[in-house]
This record gives sequence, structure tokens and C-alpha cells, in this order.
Amino acid sequence: MTAAAGTAVTREHRPDTPPRRRSFAVTLVVLGVLLLVSATAGMAIGSVHVPPGEVWGIVTHALGADLADPGWSRARETIVLDVRAPRVALGAVTGAGLAVIGTAMQALVRNPLAEPYLLGVSSGASLGAVMVIVFGVSLFGPVSLSAAAFAGALLTLLLVYTTARTGGRITSVRLVLSGVAMAAVLTAVMDILLLTSDRGNEARAVLAWTLGGLGGVQWGTLWLPGLALLLGIAVLLVQARSLNLLLAGEEAATTMGLDVARFRARMFVLLSLVTGVLVAAAGPIGFVGLMLPHVVRLFVGGDHRRVLPAAALAGAVFLIWADIAARTVAAPMEIPVGVLTALCGGPFFLWLMRRDARRTVHRGVA
Repeated sequence: MTAAAGTAVTREHRPDTPPRRRSFAVTLVVLGVLLLVSATAGMAIGSVHVPPGEVWGIVTHALGADLADPGWSRARETIVLDVRAPRVALGAVTGAGLAVIGTAMQALVRNPLAEPYLLGVSSGASLGAVMVIVFGVSLFGPVSLSAAAFAGALLTLLLVYTTARTGGRITSVRLVLSGVAMAAVLTAVMDILLLTSDRGNEARAVLAWTLGGLGGVQWGTLWLPGLALLLGIAVLLVQARSLNLLLAGEEAATTMGLDVARFRARMFVLLSLVTGVLVAAAGPIGFVGLMLPHVVRLFVGGDHRRVLPAAALAGAVFLIWADIAARTVAAPMEIPVGVLTALCGGPFFLWLMRRDARRTVHRGVA
């Protein structure tokens, strides 16, 4: 190969070439437009259909900009602003957060099958919620269930870290194994509470919560998951270079000056706390953090400076539409949104395992 040809090849594959930057910018614009369309659809579609133009008329009127003649009814305004808009906002925040956390988890453990609930945080949150439902605790009023779920997630994280810590060090393998074991124990405790409960209506309430859902959310409870998402994304974007180094392997990352053990420990704590907040707000909605990072990488590559913001937008779009389907597929009955994400994620998980198995076989043959 000539020097000129070698230079051309190098430029073609350089990650920050102008064509790649333009492609990434186009992807973000497309995802942003899809998010706007999805949010509009989420506020328009339901048992009472509200035209998209009227939806944005109501929204802009509430924001103080009268861009349309306020000819809608008070009932429609209440449906859009107080029922559907906070639900769409929670779906966007939760979907974005789970997708971003899944992206980081897959880099931290270098496993494409990793997802946000890897350390058993969702099991701890579920147990906290179950205890509130079974024992009828209402210490914090309407947010008692969310507070207990977050407390359960935080306590689980502390137990997992205590169990995994040996000789002052924590390895990712011990951490993951501790999380799996802790999740099994907490699930068993939750089952015992349900089986020994005197009241029979709790099983249905627990099942509905553990399958995830966005219903019943209010504007006053959205600030915490929104703040957790913003802080999580900000920290991960700052650490994007370190996440990229981990993709090359621990030895290469260490050679480049990264303290892999400490970095992983800090990131696991951050991701688990953000996951706990999201689970407390919407329940354990599965597979979003597993699927979306892989889908996004097909369009923007593996650089986490690109993957993280694109995954956030894609996750928000996906969960908004999953919630729309949950509200409309079996109307007037509402399907838990976690059921629909599992129906999408289960086949995707199996395909991912088969793809990785084929790659392993090909490497062995080579």
C-alpha cells in the first residue's frame, strides 16, 4: 500500500472525521424530532383523543404563550396537562436513564448482556415497595412507596458492596456475583411476605408494581428522577474517555493511566443510585437498558461520547411508545409497560446470545 493510500485509509477510519461528525449530528437531530413526535403522540392518544394541534395549544397556553385560540374544554386541558404530560415526562426520563445506565454497565463489565439491574438493585427496590404494600405503611404519604423502594435499593447496594469487598478490594466479578446472590435472597423474602400476608388483594398490587408502570405520576414527584438523570448523564459524559479505554481491555486501560478497580467501583455506585431512583419512580421496567445501547451503536459507533446522548434520546422515544401501546392495545384495560418491554427484549436477548456464540465459534476457528 502506498503512503497516500495509507493516509486515506487512516482518515477514513478516524473517529472524529467531519463525515462522522455530520452523521452523528444528523442522528441526534432525527432522534430529537422523534422524541418531540413521540411526546406529542403520548399526550394525544388515549381513551379521549386530543388532536396534536390542540395538544400543543394547551401546552403553550400553560406556558404563557397563547399561540392558539383556547377553544378546548377544561376536561381536555386536565387530561393533557395533569394526566398524560407527567406520564410522558416520566417515560422519557426513565427510558433515557435506563438506556444510559445499560450503556455504561456493558462497558464496565465488558459484557454485551449487562443491564441496569445487574447488581440486584431492582430486587431491593421491589422488596421495599412490597413491604409498604403488605404492611400498609404510609409514613411519607403518597410517596411512601417510592421512598421505600429507593431505601430498599440503597440498602441492597450497601449489602452487595459489603459482601463483594475482600481484602480491601472489589472486583467486578465478585460484585456481579454478589448482586445475583442478593437478588435471589431478596426475591425469596418478597415471596414469603406475599405468601404469609392475610390480605389477598396485595398480590395483585405487588404484581402490578413489579411489572413496571408510568400511571399515577404527578408533577411534584418528577424532579428527583429528572435530577438523577441529568447528574448521571453529566458524570458519564465526563468519564466517556475512561469508558472507551475499558473497551480495549483492563491491561490497556491500566497502561493508559486508568485505575480500573477504583473507577469501576465509583461508576457502579453512581449507576446503582440512579437506577434506584428510576425504579422507585416507575418500577423495575426490564430490557430497555439491554436493547437500546446495541441499537444505537449500529448508527453512531462505539465511542461513548456519541453513544450516551444518542442512547438517552432513543431510550426516551422507545419507552414513550411502549407506554402508548400499554394504554391502547387492550383498552380500556391497561397492560403494565414492563410486559411489553419484556416481549420486545426477550427475543432480542436470545438473538444477542446467539450472535455472540457465533462470534466466539468463528474466533475459535480462526
